[in-house]
Amino acid sequence: MLYDMGNSAFVLLTTSVAPIYVNGLLKAAGETNIVSTWGYAQTIAALIAAILMPILGSLADIEGMKIKFFIGFTGTAILACAAMALPMHWLAFLILYIIARTGLNASMTFYDSMLIDTTGEQRMDKISAYGYAIGYVGSTLPFILCLGIILAGPRYFGFSQTFGIQCSFAITALWWLLFTIPLVRSFVQHHYRLPASRMREALRGTFSELGTTMRTIAHNRNLLLYMIAYFFYIDAVNTVISMSTSYGAQLGLNANMMVVALLVTQFVAFPSAIAYGALANRIGAKRMITISVAAYVGIVMFAALLMDSAVEFWILAVLVGLFMGGIQALSRSYYGKLIPKERANEYYGFYDIFGRTASVLGTLLVAAITSITGNASLGVLSIGILLVLALIFLLLQRDPTQNRG
Repeated sequence: MLYDMGNSAFVLLTTSVAPIYVNGLLKAAGETNIVSTWGYAQTIAALIAAILMPILGSLADIEGMKIKFFIGFTGTAILACAAMALPMHWLAFLILYIIARTGLNASMTFYDSMLIDTTGEQRMDKISAYGYAIGYVGSTLPFILCLGIILAGPRYFGFSQTFGIQCSFAITALWWLLFTIPLVRSFVQHHYRLPASRMREALRGTFSELGTTMRTIAHNRNLLLYMIAYFFYIDAVNTVISMSTSYGAQLGLNANMMVVALLVTQFVAFPSAIAYGALANRIGAKRMITISVAAYVGIVMFAALLMDSAVEFWILAVLVGLFMGGIQALSRSYYGKLIPKERANEYYGFYDIFGRTASVLGTLLVAAITSITGNASLGVLSIGILLVLALIFLLLQRDPTQNRG
């Protein structure tokens, strides 16, 4: 849970403040298209993680390797985050961001698999859900401090907002480091597939095992349809979250207002995720997921066609918060009801790979269409294509959980 507090602070800062900072660096260099530039950076980071994921998943099953690789990738990400505080050209900053984001994504592969070593099955759902919740709320603590420095610096301390933003990267790196230490000190790997001496064997079998899992899913129609739907809608959800501030900056919206609005998103997401869990028990997780996907279609249309002021960005932030936490939490739990329980670890590994890989398409689509047309609104509107495809596959899928007592 504490590691969720640590890494979520980086996610919140780079979702809100970093695109605004990059926009300033780009303008100083005579560049203007923040949406496509930031979109390509997000795509590269996600693509690197997607390529690494099968290998990393296999390494996580080797005795004693989980914590070692976790420390390596997390440490690299934290150092890159701290280095982002240095004054530099926009391209150098984006390279550091890609390194930090890749390190974060890789660390999450090992972090997710630590759940089975940390608690028993009877408490696994609760611990996982609390991780999401604490990540949302805990990440706001350093963010509020950073926001205070950024906004109050020019008036009360005599330094520029740019310097305040640079300080925020250093503060976030320190926060991330401090809240990683308890996990590193206490974690013990109880479950592993192979001893450390058989690492070469594990690497050789990685892609064979991945292929076997894919063939099994392909023969399970309900699971396959859901996984395809999940690929499209989680991509769209992640793209909306990661591209919202860069899009607002492209429209010329007030940077301070956008940052505060995204802070509100975190507070809205926390109770909404809890409410979604309660509603799912009454009407079904799949139905709630479908409602969320349909809502995101409306959110994307609102952002692309109607948003041109700070007030409307606030509305967007609240709408995203209402559905963001719920769809993420229910996607994981609904998937657990579809898979064979005796092979849960293997299937959740594939779920993680699928989710990380999905992060490539949406940002690439937004960046490419914005570059081709020169219209950021059309780039954002293209996210709707992914959501409509997800709705089609969700409607084609029969919900097997509705037939259980």
